[in-house]
Amino acid sequence: MVGTCTALHLQARGFDVVLIDRRSPGLETSYGNAGLIQQEAVEPYAMPRDPVFLLQSALGLRSEVSWHANAIPQMLPALWRYYKNSTTEKHALATRAYGLLTAHATSEHQPLITKSQSEYLISKSGFRFIYRTQQAFDDGCARAARLHKDYGVASQILDSTALAKAEPALRIAMAGSVHWLESWAVSDPGALVQRYANLFVAKGGQILHGDANTLGQHSTNWHVQTDAGDVTASQIVIALGPWANAFVKKLGYDMPLFIKRGYHQHYKRPTRLSMPLLDYEKGYVIAPMQQGMRLTTGAEFARIDAPATPIQLQKTQSLAHELVGLEDPLPTPPWLGSRPCTADMLPIMGAAPKHKGMWFNFGHSHQGFTHGPVSGRLLAEMISKEAPLVDMASFSPARF
Repeated sequence: MVGTCTALHLQARGFDVVLIDRRSPGLETSYGNAGLIQQEAVEPYAMPRDPVFLLQSALGLRSEVSWHANAIPQMLPALWRYYKNSTTEKHALATRAYGLLTAHATSEHQPLITKSQSEYLISKSGFRFIYRTQQAFDDGCARAARLHKDYGVASQILDSTALAKAEPALRIAMAGSVHWLESWAVSDPGALVQRYANLFVAKGGQILHGDANTLGQHSTNWHVQTDAGDVTASQIVIALGPWANAFVKKLGYDMPLFIKRGYHQHYKRPTRLSMPLLDYEKGYVIAPMQQGMRLTTGAEFARIDAPATPIQLQKTQSLAHELVGLEDPLPTPPWLGSRPCTADMLPIMGAAPKHKGMWFNFGHSHQGFTHGPVSGRLLAEMISKEAPLVDMASFSPARF
């Protein structure tokens, strides 16, 4: 999503753009998410600091978190910085910058949705956080009130009775829900990215298959090997998502990046939900999709190339079946993808400090799908020397 939107915005400013991907746009990280354009996500996801939560996570007792022991030593420096940046004060500072991106999420998606004729994929009915306990529901209501006061985020509170009426497919009584009214749901997120990419091609852009690891530099130009031969350019954008960390390390950049992996599985569709649901205390989403009912998991801290260990999927499948009575899984295997995360919870967008003509646009964590269009616009504005829509200082690669 981020790379495709960057290509579109550069193209709109008169640049001759080639989009190079190992596969095709929309088949990697964006393909497998919950399909949410989260207008309510004005706050980045902080690391929980509650000792009980952390102990339960370490012991493998929580459904929303799992981890590979052999990955932790490599991740530990970035995770420690993530923990320190998750204090109330530092998280508030990060939110000031992060919220600027979210404020433009739907307004930047809409022109691309219209131009790519993708309205059929979009539901603008919002989605719900649902809560199992009264304490969690009370906390959720307080947060919704705060987000409305501070950022104008619109929501509707439903108590247990109202939620049961709104979502009759729920098989157990929940304490209540927060319905985020202005967020959008996408019934096939991979298809949306592909349609954005088709728009890019229809306007004269090229999409070629190639590997960023073939990148080289001759004089003032960059070149990459593709299936159509070498491509040469004076400026390049690195939008490699979860693969960015290993790539930029080879170039001499030491950035506090780490990976959160996640899984999904599709199930037969008879379960009737009016919109996607986040089971807040259990950390998974159930979302109606064109492919079926999609169940997505929380975070797995693991190396990007480690074998799949769908323990979370097994846990959440049981919880989701209890909640809505999931039908049989479809015969396709579980999907596994990775999120590119930064220790300060902010994406990395701007000029590469050590390489003229190189630009970074990665590290969007949980919201690359939501922030893709606005991030593409912002980087294109910087490259074309326009005044960016928002202050970019907090996102600068030079901050590390």
